[in-house]
Amino acid sequence: MADIQQLPGIAAVIDRYDGFILDLWGVLHDGERAYPGVPDCLDRMNAAGKTICLLSNAPRRTGGVIAKLDGMGLGRDRYQHVMTSGEATYEALKRRDDPWHAALGRRLYHIGPERDVDVFEGLGYTVAATPEEADFVLNTGIVVFGETVEDYQPQLDACLAARLPMICANPDLIVMVGPQMVICAGTLAARYEAMGGDVRQHGKPHAPVYERCLSLMGLADKSRILAVGDSLRTDVAGANAAGLDVALVTAGIHQEELGGAAWGEAVDPVNLRALADAAGHVPTYAIPSLRW
Repeated sequence: MADIQQLPGIAAVIDRYDGFILDLWGVLHDGERAYPGVPDCLDRMNAAGKTICLLSNAPRRTGGVIAKLDGMGLGRDRYQHVMTSGEATYEALKRRDDPWHAALGRRLYHIGPERDVDVFEGLGYTVAATPEEADFVLNTGIVVFGETVEDYQPQLDACLAARLPMICANPDLIVMVGPQMVICAGTLAARYEAMGGDVRQHGKPHAPVYERCLSLMGLADKSRILAVGDSLRTDVAGANAAGLDVALVTAGIHQEELGGAAWGEAVDPVNLRALADAAGHVPTYAIPSLRW
């Protein structure tokens, strides 16, 4: 199989695309600060007249994400649009316009931290204290970084015993927070599904969130849009399914699998191709980090 083209930076393909859909964690920042080169790259993309839509599997609404980016020096002047899995979850809980969501009751059991409650606030749901008192479970992830699936097994067992359907507001399995690898809501959802639970997920790699991004961007020609992300399972798979070109950031969650190259350096093309083929999700390009 041919090698996946490795780009030195976005400048190498800037003229091929009118719009960019950019992941956040692992691409723009590490959960604590923006990566080196990212502010400059965004500024140059804007100066080139490109439309930028940020797409995150963060289990909270866009307002909270925008505020966090502001705190990292990534203000609204550096991108035009933003969409999150939390926003998609909020919209689904508000509309309830498909049979699965329409069948949900009004009492939810929340697995996740207090900071994520904006995905259901103001929609008339009652928060149940226990799974036994709930109609469904809303999973936004772990409360404390460093917790494991086993820490949540008793809650998952109780939800299954109560036959609660689960909404997962973040399909990611893991994320890097600084140097620490942290499990996400998707890992809890995968365990619940393996146990026999009924799960619906919002966000990447599922098609509706990409359709929402394309609508926000207002660009009709999908061949002129490039997605950029660090996950084969969500970013690359989602872009592949949506018919978009995609660049994989190799210094993200797959860094060790790709041979542990130093941050910002190109990776072994044989390892890269083998990892993509094994995942079944092949990027158009690879790029060490989001940089010009």
